[in-house]
Amino acid sequence: MRFEPITWERLAGTLAAHADGLEPADGGPWLRIGVDGAPAARPEEPAERLADALRARGRPVLTVSTGGFLRPASLRYEYGKEDPDSYADGWFDTGALRREVFRPLEAGGSGHVLPDLWDPVTDRATRSPYLRLPEGGVLVLHGPLLLGQWFPFDLAIHLSLSPGALRRRTREDERWTLPAFARYEDEVGPAGHADVVVRADDPRHPAWTGPGGLGG
Repeated sequence: MRFEPITWERLAGTLAAHADGLEPADGGPWLRIGVDGAPAARPEEPAERLADALRARGRPVLTVSTGGFLRPASLRYEYGKEDPDSYADGWFDTGALRREVFRPLEAGGSGHVLPDLWDPVTDRATRSPYLRLPEGGVLVLHGPLLLGQWFPFDLAIHLSLSPGALRRRTREDERWTLPAFARYEDEVGPAGHADVVVRADDPRHPAWTGPGGLGG
């Protein structure tokens, strides 16, 4: 896999321009973009940069974090608070993401998306109102372990960290999750599911593969 140096700003701008030329795979009016990365890669930051670049091009954008779709603590911690297999398989409510985020953006959908479902601090439903994404709008979903879930992304971006960088950049109290990301690499191979791979070992100097051969 060949990587070319790029800045985060140019990455966002190039991807936004690329997205303008994409047609939703299901023929509907909404584009769905995923930004996949471990918390250490801070996927929320490139997701917000991309959202800003899309808005600058006149596209309505809704950003959603998988952190708002955690399962209740009783389910997440069924096998203890630091079980990496539970983190990989059971922390995120993928069914709710499909139902509340992706289904409304299918062809013929309502366009009304629930931005979050569960507050992990209070361990209660957020009761957030649905938000309407106008036709022609773009969903940007960001978070870890997104690929290999059969989410209907029209553009999938994976933030890649080497094992050493992942360990260095993961907070000490979250290093118990590292085996979950090792499993993700071995069993899913997220780079193989992504349209764009961004090497983010050094957050000051990212490099990327370019979408569909579009580099630099």
